[in-house]
Amino acid sequence: MRRSNINNEIEIAIKNLDNHDFYLPSFGYWTLKEFQNKDLCKIENITKLMLGWDITDYGLDKFDQLGAVLFTMSNGIKAQDIGTPYAEKLIMLKEGQRLPLHFHKDKKEDIINRFGGKLLIKLYNSIEDTKEVDYNSNVAIYIDSIKYSVKPGEEIILKPGQGVTITPNLYHLFSAAKSYGDVVCGEVSSINDDLTDNYFAEEVSRFSNIIEDVEAKYILCNEYERFLGLWCMILSL
Repeated sequence: MRRSNINNEIEIAIKNLDNHDFYLPSFGYWTLKEFQNKDLCKIENITKLMLGWDITDYGLDKFDQLGAVLFTMSNGIKAQDIGTPYAEKLIMLKEGQRLPLHFHKDKKEDIINRFGGKLLIKLYNSIEDTKEVDYNSNVAIYIDSIKYSVKPGEEIILKPGQGVTITPNLYHLFSAAKSYGDVVCGEVSSINDDLTDNYFAEEVSRFSNIIEDVEAKYILCNEYERFLGLWCMILSL
């Protein structure tokens, strides 16, 4: 992705959230220069826990089709007893945009359509003790805490306010339905580890390669070490 796109997408996200009276923690509005002027000891939890903005095209340079703007508000590192024992983030999807098919071995999460259009979800079991997708067996799932059984890959539609519980080892793919506008999802989960707990069924990378065509206005959660001169501790659960 180009840095100019990243700067622009953050501005669009902030404006969209403001229009829905949804406001971020104070660090969500800090520019790179404001981060660099902070006492690094006082913002240690923000940097260690990888809180803040996260924009990715999964390394494929097709952001409008495959990618997302995310913002992590809370997280923790259990082994170090810092942060919270849970994670909370926003996942902002453009109309027609999707995330890659993936699962987590440790994280359990609720994905809620907070506002906007319709959120589409496809689910598959993973084959036990492998990273293979099970395209044959039905999936047991809870939508709004009600138990359902769905066919593998069956399209589930979540309207604003509805949510689904994603358990470990369950492959999931999210997208914003075409013709219904952008979607802002909420994710509430156990501790989030984007460095080691993402398993993809597609050939992608979790973070983008960034082309620095303009100066960075904002800083992403995986860039703290680079821009602030910190050692960003690997989250080990």
